[in-house]
Amino acid sequence: MLLRVYTDEGLIGYGSPMNYEHGRTVAQAISDMSDYLIGRDPLQIEDHWQTLFRSSYSRQMPILLSALSGIEIACWDIFGKSLGIPIWKLLGGSVRARLRVYGSVGGSTNEEAIYQASERIQEGFTAIKTTPFPTPVRPIETPSGIDKVVNRVGSIRESIGNEVDLAVDFHRCTTPAFAKILLRELEPFRPLFIEEPTKAIPDNVGPLRELSLSTSVPLATGERCTTRWGFRELCEKKAVSILQPDIRHCGGIREMRNISALAEIHEIMIAPHSSADPLGIVAGIHVMATTPNFLIMEFGGGTGESFFKEPLQMTDGYVELPEKPGLGVEIDEKGLEEATHKGPWRLRTMRRHPEDDSFSDF
Repeated sequence: MLLRVYTDEGLIGYGSPMNYEHGRTVAQAISDMSDYLIGRDPLQIEDHWQTLFRSSYSRQMPILLSALSGIEIACWDIFGKSLGIPIWKLLGGSVRARLRVYGSVGGSTNEEAIYQASERIQEGFTAIKTTPFPTPVRPIETPSGIDKVVNRVGSIRESIGNEVDLAVDFHRCTTPAFAKILLRELEPFRPLFIEEPTKAIPDNVGPLRELSLSTSVPLATGERCTTRWGFRELCEKKAVSILQPDIRHCGGIREMRNISALAEIHEIMIAPHSSADPLGIVAGIHVMATTPNFLIMEFGGGTGESFFKEPLQMTDGYVELPEKPGLGVEIDEKGLEEATHKGPWRLRTMRRHPEDDSFSDF
């Protein structure tokens, strides 16, 4: 989803609210918030954020935070354009010249996963992530089911060697009991991290902390959390080694910076989630350029070839910092029109176990 904020001086700010299957609902929330914003100074970003956040009866609702995040990002874009400098300079300047990113690997078979891994490496990535569950996951799998997961991760590790980092995303498919089994089995492959290792998150931090204490593998989570308050318990209990806020619904640019600072106090690293949106990636780049405890960033939205007039450039697994004002990218309106979703919005299809037709988290 792309959000535009227009000013009476002719500047246009672009934002990227998370929408997934609830795009119409997010759009309505943006429309509701616009009643307050029209006629106000777009550079009063903090005041607008606090007003819109605190005036909501249910402040942590992801739909509302998605709308607010998109609006806030667009205001920062306007701020940078009005001064002729990129956002990362407005945030205090960079602590690195470029940012490391990783690509994703899927596939319904080991062979497909290996092929996709080789493609990511040819594209220039030095780190990849895979989800090793092509089928629904039982609360505790059979030894054969465990072997399938281990063989999948092992086959990818063998194909890419030890010079390429490999992260594994459980996508909160697993119970804490089964996750503990898999963490032990996957340790020999030295994952960069294991993401969302239990379906208990983000609502129940206790099992996640227990898993962290049971393994040497760094655990990561956070793509479903919003605002610094939503990340506070994860940090205070040191439940994970890595936080993964998504700038499109965690609260926007300044709030991602707040979350990163909170994590820094607790010696926790940041690896932002951004699976399907090039503009969200760009916004995240600006924040991570200024973040000391940055680890790596998801590059799921790609370079924006049909989205930006000048796509992002990735070399040797790194992307450069934008130098143009604001977000530093110019939208390709023709390409955007062609890429815009025009069909109905639908909920995700729930996975079900074929044995008894019960649902499976994904």
